[in-house]
Amino acid sequence: MPLPPDRVDYSPIIERPAIKWPNEARIALWISPNVEHYEYSPDFDGNRNPWPRTPYPDVQQYSYRDYGNRIGFWRMLEPLDEYNIKCCVSLNLAVLEHFPEIAEAMVQRNWDFMSHGIYNTRFLNTYSEEMEREFYRDCIDTLRRHTGKQLKGMLGPAISGTVATPDLMAEAGLVYHTDWVHDDQPVPIKVNSGKLVSVPYSIELNDSSVLRDNHYEGDYFARICKDQFDRLYEEGAESGRVMCIALHPFLIGQPHRVKYLDDILSYIMRHDGVWQTTADEIADYYIANYYDQVVDHAAQLKK
Repeated sequence: MPLPPDRVDYSPIIERPAIKWPNEARIALWISPNVEHYEYSPDFDGNRNPWPRTPYPDVQQYSYRDYGNRIGFWRMLEPLDEYNIKCCVSLNLAVLEHFPEIAEAMVQRNWDFMSHGIYNTRFLNTYSEEMEREFYRDCIDTLRRHTGKQLKGMLGPAISGTVATPDLMAEAGLVYHTDWVHDDQPVPIKVNSGKLVSVPYSIELNDSSVLRDNHYEGDYFARICKDQFDRLYEEGAESGRVMCIALHPFLIGQPHRVKYLDDILSYIMRHDGVWQTTADEIADYYIANYYDQVVDHAAQLKK
């Protein structure tokens, strides 16, 4: 029996076709820095308040996040460069225009990019379908203009969306969505046209959830990242897994925390069988090699 919203079929991990990543890797590891910009005095859409403290301006929270673009981003680059990590940035596209130095640094490293909206203070929930179509056109054009790259995926701005979001993403030519944190492997998402998959993002291995929301510190974050890797590495011997580590420069880029990112990457990257990759590459590989097989398998389970 399909479960709401009937966008994805249920397929237990113990029964689905095995995935083999390139070069027999056990884990597809992708690192997702959330490079964001929050408006100082955003419009209130009547549905969701962009800032935790009102009335505007919320100087404390605005400036806390601004630290990421001034300082934290550049400090975060050091361990990422040390281990030659190619990131897939969850990007507020306005960053490319407001912070050209950051844009240049990311382009020089040939990072991939998924849309995280234009600003992290503008949400999709109240958009009409035509407004959302224009949003994707804006994201695609902005990314191409500043980086030369084609936009392939999205983490909704502040993880927001509408009922029509998957259909409109696929209509615009996007091939993956990372809002669906429901699996350790990619999963086909049903859409009206084209092909769209969920690529596993992480709320668990996310410095915002762990460090800011739950008030743990960097040593704990490093420990759970390594524990997660160990288990997925073991399971990946039979069928490949995806592991995402989500970062925010204003958090992981603090002076007392950045050493823990080095600790995490040092531990993981010393292992064989790790495909250090991006969400773009995971989606492309999965669609080319497994999408049709998994859709057929799910259809057989329904009979």
